[in-house]
Amino acid sequence: MSDAPTTSAPRTPAHPSGGVGAGGPHGSTPEATITDPRNGARKSVSRPGDRIFGSLATGSAVFISLIIGAIAVFLVWRAVPALQRNTVNFLTSREWVTQDIEKMAFGVLDLFQVTVLVSLFALLLAMPVALGIAIFLTSYCPDRIKKPLAYVIDLLAAVPSIVYGLWGLLVLAPAIRPFAQWLNDNLGWFPLFADGSGSIVGGGTIFTAGIVLAVMILPTIAAVSREVFVQTPVAHIEAALALGATRWEVVRTTVIPFGKSGYISGSMLGLGRALGETMALYMILRTTSQAFSWSLFDGGATIASKIALGYAEFNNDIQAGAYIAAGLVLFVLTFVVNAAARMVVAGKKD
Repeated sequence: MSDAPTTSAPRTPAHPSGGVGAGGPHGSTPEATITDPRNGARKSVSRPGDRIFGSLATGSAVFISLIIGAIAVFLVWRAVPALQRNTVNFLTSREWVTQDIEKMAFGVLDLFQVTVLVSLFALLLAMPVALGIAIFLTSYCPDRIKKPLAYVIDLLAAVPSIVYGLWGLLVLAPAIRPFAQWLNDNLGWFPLFADGSGSIVGGGTIFTAGIVLAVMILPTIAAVSREVFVQTPVAHIEAALALGATRWEVVRTTVIPFGKSGYISGSMLGLGRALGETMALYMILRTTSQAFSWSLFDGGATIASKIALGYAEFNNDIQAGAYIAAGLVLFVLTFVVNAAARMVVAGKKD
């Protein structure tokens, strides 16, 4: 027997995972990660549901845009024949004579001014109240009455506009008559409270109509603002409290800055409704032949209520075209308001 030393082959190291490699149950080659050969990254999976939802969302946006474009084309198409027969400047004239289609003289200046004044007056009244309601419901209101109170405020949006008109004419106008008279007597030197073409005693003025309109748009602004304020990050609120801030300081430094853009958006949404409100203003405002003087005690008609007043002339295409031209101005005005609101909101973002 030989005395030469014997050596054994080295053992194959075990697989780190305890066993199975790419070469079999006892193989030593680790598994390779499956990657995209083009960029080495794992490919994202596009599921059928995602594709369907994306197509529906895109189609809905295109469909709505087409509808809005079709409305604009219809308004222009129906307004042009009447504008061609108009004997005065449509944008600067205060006349509205459309009975004789051969001698039509109609302008939208007074209608535009009344629409803007009553809407801005309503917005000026509604915005502070809606802000207070939203802050109270999100930061101060006890939990046991928060939901019922929010529900009652939201119900104001469900009241028909004709009911608001009756309430404003029969209940609100007599109730605010002494206050309106006091404003006219003591602040009549200011143009907004000067004598106007409307009757303070009768109540058919922009002052009454603006208050009713403010009540109508109040739930819209309050609801949007409340939903935005309630989304304020809890961490921000807790950080302010940890620094010793009072509840009002938390609202002022955290809640309001966070929800400012939503509050402005809700206000512009309310303004959009105010610009197009018809029946309530149709019932409250008293028409007049006097020129509009930018007084809250003027009468007159908004663009929407003027269209409602002239429904008897719609059996003639040319006469109807005059009112459609006024509707086109209102259509453009709402677009301008929405565009301005988006610019304001974009400018408020941090």
